[in-house]
Amino acid sequence: MPTLQRRQLVGHDILLARHGNHICSMRVDHGKGRVIALLDDGSVDTAPNLISPDLRLPETLRSVLRGDWKFFAGISTVAVVLGGLLFGASAALHETWAGTPELLEMLTAYSAYGF
Repeated sequence: MPTLQRRQLVGHDILLARHGNHICSMRVDHGKGRVIALLDDGSVDTAPNLISPDLRLPETLRSVLRGDWKFFAGISTVAVVLGGLLFGASAALHETWAGTPELLEMLTAYSAYGF
């Protein structure tokens, strides 16, 4: 069973291997799939964030939610609607049976069985 784990950024490793302790800060450019590093001397270096574009990375919780949000929203909507229908049906049954002699007789007879 695959586990959800944080994706490692390949660009960070590449830039650390190139420049080591001379990196002041790094940021990820998600649009271009690159990591950008600001160096001590004020220059900027970039590295690709993927080894290969067709490499299948492990799933993360964020990627699962991003890919399947419509499915989860549909399931949640169905659960809320069914819960509302069950609540409404129980309220309607309560209004119908509340205080009727048949219900009182059934409840008193039930306790006679010794459960």
